[in-house]
Amino acid sequence: EGQRLAEGLATAFGLIQASVEQVRPGPATISCSESIMMFWLLPRIARFQQMHPEMPLQFNMNYRGSDPIRDNISVAIRNTMLTPPEDIIVRELADEWIGPVCTPEYLRQNGLRKPEDLARARLLATRSRPLAWQQWAAAAGADSLNLAVQEEFEHFYLLIQAAACGLGIANVPRMLVLDALESGRLVAPLGFVRGPYRLVLWLNPHVRGRADVQALADWMAEELQLNT
Repeated sequence: EGQRLAEGLATAFGLIQASVEQVRPGPATISCSESIMMFWLLPRIARFQQMHPEMPLQFNMNYRGSDPIRDNISVAIRNTMLTPPEDIIVRELADEWIGPVCTPEYLRQNGLRKPEDLARARLLATRSRPLAWQQWAAAAGADSLNLAVQEEFEHFYLLIQAAACGLGIANVPRMLVLDALESGRLVAPLGFVRGPYRLVLWLNPHVRGRADVQALADWMAEELQLNT
């Protein structure tokens, strides 16, 4: 009885929210992880705001715990690790490319030229992806390597900062280190390979008809396809 009641109320509240959005729409809200916000979105969002100066934006960084419909999120950057809510609209974008990164000095000191050289490196990882090194090895055709992580960090932004400080070599999605690679702060001695996940946008069905949300979703889709 409780389950049936919850399903009915969810539908009713969804209709109420959609009606309120039509009468008094709020700012378009973007949801993503803290790391994507810091390393990918914030360095690029100014271009969108220059194109649409009249459009207010809000940001939500509750990556795993948020429900785009319940939390009134317009567009969310996710990957296929996460299962979308039942009513969400999923827009597939691009493969996620992953690879090891470190500082140029760390590379010179450790002579990392091929996957086997990682045996003498200090491997760093994040707790949100405990199998990142094994997934990279499988994608790179180096399944036989015994890759033992020496230190874990809670978030990707801490992991990337640790690598940038010379504490070891980190396995990360390429989209998070594009700017660091371009500036030379980090290098990718073994390149990047296509990982097991894909990048997607989650679109809130209650606001998909809004012109501002559609413009935002189209811009994010184009940027993600070009810069991952």
